[in-house]
Amino acid sequence: MAHVLVLSAHPDLRLSRVNKALLEAARALAAAEGATLDVRDLYALYPDYLIDVPAEQAALQRADLVVWQHPVHWYGPPPLMKLWFDDVLALGWAYGRAGGRDGTALRGKDVWLVASTGGTEAAYRPEGYNRYFFDAFLPPYEQTATLCGMRFLPPLLMHGAHQLGRAGLAEHVDTYRERLASYPDWPELADMDACPSCVLPEGDRPEPTTPAQSPAQSAAAVEEPAS
Repeated sequence: MAHVLVLSAHPDLRLSRVNKALLEAARALAAAEGATLDVRDLYALYPDYLIDVPAEQAALQRADLVVWQHPVHWYGPPPLMKLWFDDVLALGWAYGRAGGRDGTALRGKDVWLVASTGGTEAAYRPEGYNRYFFDAFLPPYEQTATLCGMRFLPPLLMHGAHQLGRAGLAEHVDTYRERLASYPDWPELADMDACPSCVLPEGDRPEPTTPAQSPAQSAAAVEEPAS
C-alpha cells in the first residue's frame, strides 16, 4: 500500500482559509487511514526554525508520494519550507555524491505541489499584475524534485484564496482529500514519463569538511565572555 507524506507550511494558520482547511482534511484522513498517511505541520513542529533533519529524512524515506502544501509567498514557498529544502535535501543523501555516499534516498518517489495564491487566476497572465502565467514560477519546484530523482506531478492550485466562497473551498478540499486517498490510482499517472535523468557531476559541489551546524548551534558553540 502506498504511503503519503503531507508537509504543510503556513506561517499563521489563524489567518488561513485554504491551507487550514486542507490541513484539517489531511489530518482527518490520516486518522482514518492510519500508517499510510503522515501529516507534518512544519510551523507547529519547528517554531524555532531548528529542523530535525534526521526525523524529516526518515519521514521522506517512508513515503511514496510527498506533498508540498503551502501558500505562495513572493512567488515561492514560505521561509520555513525553503529552509526545509535547504537543510533536509542534503548533498550525498537527496542528490549528488558526498562523503562516499550517493544521494539516491528519494529516487523514484513522486512529489505533488498543493499551493494557494492570494492573487486571482487573472493576475497570473501576461496582462495581469504578476505578468506571467503561474507555470512560469514552477521550475524551481520541478527542478528540485528532478535533481533528487523524484517525479513532479501536475500541481493542485487554488488562486484567489482570499475571495474564495464556501462552495468553492469545499469543492477544493474534496478534490484534495480524494486525491490523497486514491494515490497512486490517478488516471494521468499512467501516461506520465518517469523522472528525467539529472546527474550532478562529481566535484561540482565542495565536500563538507565539518558537520553542518544551524545558526543557533553555531552561536551556542561560541564561549560566553566572563561576566
